Order: sequence, then C-alpha cells, then structure tokens
Amino acid sequence: MIRKLAVLLFALFALPALAAEVAGVKLDDKITLGGKEVVLNGAGIRTRAFFKVYVASLYLPAKAKDANGVLAAGPRRIQMNLLRTLSADQLVDALLEGLAANNTPAELAAVKPQTDELARIMKGFGEVKEGNVVTIDFVDSATRIGFNGEPKGSIGGEPFNKALTRVWLGEKPVQDDLKKAMLGG
Repeated sequence: MIRKLAVLLFALFALPALAAEVAGVKLDDKITLGGKEVVLNGAGIRTRAFFKVYVASLYLPAKAKDANGVLAAGPRRIQMNLLRTLSADQLVDALLEGLAANNTPAELAAVKPQTDELARIMKGFGEVKEGNVVTIDFVDSATRIGFNGEPKGSIGGEPFNKALTRVWLGEKPVQDDLKKAMLGG
C-alpha cells in the first residue's frame, strides 16, 4: 500500500506544469529552441483602441525581469498568437512603428536591409487570421521568422534582433502593460 502511494505521489509530481493561458490562448511553459530548452518568461495581450490584437509571449533560457537581461539571453522567442485578423501590411506597419519608436536613426539605418527583409517575409503571409501564430526566434545570431509552425525566413545579425526585440521591451514599447507582462510582472 505504501509503495502504491509513493508511486502515485511520484507520478503526480513528475507531471509537467500546466501551460499558461492568456485570453484563451494556451502557452507552453517550455519549448525547445536551437536545441536548448527555453521557458515562458511572461505573456500579455496587445490591444489597439479597445480591440484585443494578439497575445505576445516571451521565451528565454532563464527568467529575466528587465530588457537588458532579455537582450543578453539566447536563444529567445517572441511569439504572437493572433486574436483578430490583420492584413500583412497592418502587421508590418505596426512593427515598423515600434522599430522607429525604440531605435535611433543611426540604429535604424544600420539594420535597414534586415528590416526590409522582415517586411518582405511578413508580407508573404498575406492575411494573418485570428488563431494564426507568428514566431520571432533569435538563434545562432539570426532572427528566424515562423508562421503557423513553418519557417518563413532567416535574417542575420544580432543588432537587428535587438532592435526588433525593443519593439516590445524598449524604452517606448508598443504597450507598457504588455512589456511588464512579458517581463513576468
């Protein structure tokens, strides 16, 4: 009897932690990225006016509470689970606005070719529908863009990835409470 109880208790504690859920979107607590395990650092809802646009989540090798800790960590993922349908142009325009708000003109000029490549890749998505998932991974000094689990392109360079990450976690993030949520706050 004691042995059965011990086995049962072991089985209960060996179960993986339940995934987080934000706005009805279930997020994995851990994923494998670039051959390494990364954990969910935080997640929140991006709103525009009063519309829920997407759930943004951040995955890192270890939890970080500030942007500098995030930018020092790799591999990392920013994931967007769409809560409404957007055109690819709307998605690209929002990212370009975020890049401009959080990077100096010199920083933007230095990553212009990579930014143009990001726009080309994302415009290839066409319409981004409610339920679609966009991933932005930083692995092996490249930003890898995914759409619904399929790789869509890779853009080289750490400066570009840092500039892009600042859209959500910079001094003027796309949304203050979203930044706080992604940083686990």
